[in-house]
Amino acid sequence: MSSFGQASVGIIYGTDTGNTEEVGEKISQLLTDAGVVAEMLNVTDVSADDLERFDLAIMGIPTWDFGGIQADWEDIADTLSNLNLSGKVVALYGLGDQFGYGDFFLDAMGWLKEYVEKAGARLIGYWPTEGYEFEASRAVNEDNTLFCGLAIDEDQQFELSDSRIETWVAQIISEYDALAAA
Repeated sequence: MSSFGQASVGIIYGTDTGNTEEVGEKISQLLTDAGVVAEMLNVTDVSADDLERFDLAIMGIPTWDFGGIQADWEDIADTLSNLNLSGKVVALYGLGDQFGYGDFFLDAMGWLKEYVEKAGARLIGYWPTEGYEFEASRAVNEDNTLFCGLAIDEDQQFELSDSRIETWVAQIISEYDALAAA
């Protein structure tokens, strides 16, 4: 694995409202500021080859209503089932509404995590659950202390999004470099 500065990075997102794409663009800008250009791809435009070619794939997915998977991601579930991400690194970010849908907060990100883990990817970018108010989530670890990726709530905590994104991007750069050095 190459160091972060030499890694090929893709940001793959699905979106209906544009919020997930906007978060991806903020991530992309921070990566550019760090010296790495990431390729932005809408999930509607990707093949298995696209998903498998990046050293680091950053995947963004919103959760709809009562734990619903964003339609474009759901449409490629068969592709996700047949991926080979061995030796690849994946970081996830998810969008949801913790107050309106607190029983299903970021469930789609947990759904996506299951696919990338089955495909053999190494997951980085776990994010603390502290500071969020929700009842249940498919995207948390067993003791409910970490999400499987960056948690963004543009509905209820939009004022925290930029600082969370900045902190998370620095975190995944550091984690990627640590994996590369190991």
